[in-house]
Amino acid sequence: MKTLVLCGPESSGKSWLSGEIQAHFGGVVVGEYVRHFIEREQRDTCYADIPAIARGQLQWEEQARQQAPALLILDTHLLSNILWSRALFGDCPAWIEQALNARHYDLHLLLRPEGVTWVDDGMRCQPALELRQTFFTDSLHWLTGHQRPFQIIEGDWSQRSAAALAAVARLLDGQVPACATEC
Repeated sequence: MKTLVLCGPESSGKSWLSGEIQAHFGGVVVGEYVRHFIEREQRDTCYADIPAIARGQLQWEEQARQQAPALLILDTHLLSNILWSRALFGDCPAWIEQALNARHYDLHLLLRPEGVTWVDDGMRCQPALELRQTFFTDSLHWLTGHQRPFQIIEGDWSQRSAAALAAVARLLDGQVPACATEC
């Protein structure tokens, strides 16, 4: 099983690309648990919700891993929980980063915010490009600092799709970047 993670700021195409990748290669997509949580609770999140959201994300991921698909596509993972918790509340429970560090992911596709238009979907809260760029930079620093294989995805929608599909093709062919830089 190859595990692919789409990460980066909101409204950069993670969910859309997850669907594009699944349509092209098959596999199982794991969505964002926080969206389910917000829809179920019908309120904004607070710091006390962060552990439940992280546990929910992990549970969805584990259920998908148990299916043992050839390709597991994660629309997000705990890195988003960590960065959002820090951005919104100034802190994050330490166990979440420990749990993230204990897991294996074959490739991260890190999406730049530039090149596509931010879309308000009722849950997003960073319309300012500068805030999304900060989230991108924080993601980049974490991936680099933890020596995780990643590729930056940028450009318009068609460029993002082409780059992501090419990266996944390389991943499935066993050409996983061993570096912790843009590959």
